[in-house]
Amino acid sequence: MIFMERMQSDVVMIEEPFPSYLDALMKNGIRLDLKPFEVLLSKLQQPQRAYPSILVGGTNGKGSIAAMITAILMKAGCRVGLYTSPHLVDVRERIRVNGQMIGLEEIGACIAEIRAADDPGLTYFECLTAAAFLHFRVQHVDLAVLEVGMGGRLDATNVVTPILSVISNVTLEHTNFLGKRLRDIAVEKAGIIRKGGVCLTAATQKTVLQTLRDRCRECGAELLELGRDFRIRERRDGSFSYRGKSLQLRDVKTALRGLHQAKNAALAVAAIEELTGCGYPATEKNIIDGLSSVRWPGRLETVRTRPAVILDGAHNPAATAVLCRSLKRFYSWRRLIVVFGVLGDKKYGAMVKMLCSLADELIITTPKTERSVSPAVLLAVARDYGVKTDVVENPSDALKEAMAAADADDLICVTGSLYLVGEIRGLLSGDRVD
Repeated sequence: MIFMERMQSDVVMIEEPFPSYLDALMKNGIRLDLKPFEVLLSKLQQPQRAYPSILVGGTNGKGSIAAMITAILMKAGCRVGLYTSPHLVDVRERIRVNGQMIGLEEIGACIAEIRAADDPGLTYFECLTAAAFLHFRVQHVDLAVLEVGMGGRLDATNVVTPILSVISNVTLEHTNFLGKRLRDIAVEKAGIIRKGGVCLTAATQKTVLQTLRDRCRECGAELLELGRDFRIRERRDGSFSYRGKSLQLRDVKTALRGLHQAKNAALAVAAIEELTGCGYPATEKNIIDGLSSVRWPGRLETVRTRPAVILDGAHNPAATAVLCRSLKRFYSWRRLIVVFGVLGDKKYGAMVKMLCSLADELIITTPKTERSVSPAVLLAVARDYGVKTDVVENPSDALKEAMAAADADDLICVTGSLYLVGEIRGLLSGDRVD
């Protein structure tokens, strides 16, 4: 497979063997067993132990929180590794050091080292996690911020011993893997809490909070809860005030838009407060500058104007509810056109209902993954709400139809799946879609 990497004014063609290897790993699915992965890391001389780590888990917002913590630490002069998933356009987005995406030669070298260790059951996610560990060791990071992939207890990122754990919130998700009940999922998320450690959360449900409290009690960890141990006061303009253990901030703003981002920022600031006691001092100016400069693509991201095109990876009902509230608060439009595609393991009926309550037109499309819901299924759901609905299976054609139908003062929102958001973002930016 051929890649293009732009270096100054030149375009260099580089052929790398790793993409086809990664593609082949997709057939291995998900491995809910950390022991084989731990064996692999042992063969690689335990790269994850070369630096301290933070784990950021939960259902929604964990990527934004990880990005905010990273941005603040970078402003404080730290060298920070950031590992997130999924990617939007390029698989290398998942592995960054001080905001710089891993290079083609670097990821190729990491994966070659992993292949040499010979783990026939290795999964796609495990391979990229190991590559991140290796890259961060080579880059001598001061700290790694790791976004948990799925669940927590058996996620590949959970092989580290974090100096801090963050659990943003917990809602029903991946029930075929994590359990059918909210408590079952909370137990899996709580698996990233360590003995004698510290965990931060913005969860509000009694079942979830009790599960996290029980876990912390069992392992002698400290649980810090938003609304009890640290607080925010939000304002209509998107700014907020923060009060923590010893830190107080007023009129703070984050560059990330959305009603949920103040809570995400509160978790990030509370995490920084804890890290100051671990040798990572950050000033109030570092916090304010970090939050005002943070970027997280595909989350209420405006990529075009007149008509405005917004990308938001609201991939479950809770995230869709936040998207709808944020659209009403921060945006205006004559007509709202929604381009929507979603995966089959999501509660897509609830998502369609919420979107149809706002949209003037719904264009159903199919993200490029076998896990996508059939457009015919989504069309049958949407017909119950009386919104003009069309099916355009190819996402590129769906975007073209939306742009053709929109006037300058209309709003186009692409949402439902990060696969879809990534594909559309790649088309609009001219980048390669992986």
